[in-house]
Amino acid sequence: MELTGIDQLWRADITYIRLETEFVYLAVILDAFSRRVIGWALDRHLEDDLAIAALKMALRRRTTPEGLTHHSDRGVQYASHDYTGLLKDRGIRISMSRKGNPYDNAACESFMKTLKYEEVYRQEYRDLAEARASIEKFIEKIYNGKRLHSALGYRPPAEFEHSLFTCSFPPASQQVTA
Repeated sequence: MELTGIDQLWRADITYIRLETEFVYLAVILDAFSRRVIGWALDRHLEDDLAIAALKMALRRRTTPEGLTHHSDRGVQYASHDYTGLLKDRGIRISMSRKGNPYDNAACESFMKTLKYEEVYRQEYRDLAEARASIEKFIEKIYNGKRLHSALGYRPPAEFEHSLFTCSFPPASQQVTA
């Protein structure tokens, strides 16, 4: 897919995060063009409603234009009837990684690595509430608002997206291949 703007391709993934006495799970949705985290949810379980909560946040924050594609791995959360039904109800095309190919969702995996190295591994969260507050700050303020991306002209995702709204179309140097 050759991307020319936001809300053409959303990527989704789930990872685990270690707390003092348990593991919790983080589901995220990224806009592939701007690399902005547009939806996320953190909870103690891996049920499909974790992924659905992240998707619902993305749907509240963004528009779903015709042609929007949602890409994920083949996890049961993303293949569930409720999750795929929500995507279909919004007219969002469903794309899943090829069987046994972890590289199909590498961009989302890359975000998870960044999150872990720049936030999670530097903290010792006592409980879910502390982890949620700290991860929210990292995602919303640092990653989306301050972290520079070479692919975005060394701008953070929020600033990059803002620049798109001040132009009628992104220059060729801002086009991204997914």
